[in-house]
Amino acid sequence: MHEMSIAQSVVDIILQESQNHQVNRVLSVAVKVGELSAVESESLKFCFNFLTKGTLAEGAKLEIERVQVTCRCQGCGSNFTVQGLVFVCPSCQSSEVEMVTGRELSVESFEAE
Repeated sequence: MHEMSIAQSVVDIILQESQNHQVNRVLSVAVKVGELSAVESESLKFCFNFLTKGTLAEGAKLEIERVQVTCRCQGCGSNFTVQGLVFVCPSCQSSEVEMVTGRELSVESFEAE
C-alpha cells in the first residue's frame, strides 16, 4: 500500500509548514491526485487520518481533487481528455500525443488556525 508513504509525505509537509508559520491547528489539507498516479482516494484518507493522530493535524479534513488525464496532440495541436486510456487524438487520430495532466500528486494548500 503505497498510500501510507504518500500520506506520510503529506503529513510531513504540513507539519513542517505549520512549524514554519506558527500554526496551532490544521483544519484541512487540499491535494491534487492525477488519475494515472495509482492512488486510491479512500486508502489515502485512511492513512492520513491514522498518521495525523496526536499531531496538530488530527481531525483535519483531507480534500482530494482528482485530475483527469489530458493530452496535447503533436500532429494537430488539439488538447483532449483521454477516455478509457486511449491515447489517440480524437481530431486527427494521431497517437503522437504528449500527456499534459494526469500524473499529479501534490499538496496544493492547507487551512489552519
